[in-house]
Amino acid sequence: MSIEITGILGLILLICVIYALLQVAQSNESSTAKLIWILVLLFLPFLGFIIWLFIGPRGK
Repeated sequence: MSIEITGILGLILLICVIYALLQVAQSNESSTAKLIWILVLLFLPFLGFIIWLFIGPRGK
């Protein structure tokens, strides 16, 4: 049972990170800020998503 739960949670995390990446790409931040956010989200998906929720760039 734990394998199924882990797979579902991983899929949910993947969807959340993809959403955050799209929001960062569409924001009005500088290219450097976008690059930093993208790297944070790619290398630290769970922690990066939590940080992005609180202090990340907002859409357009």
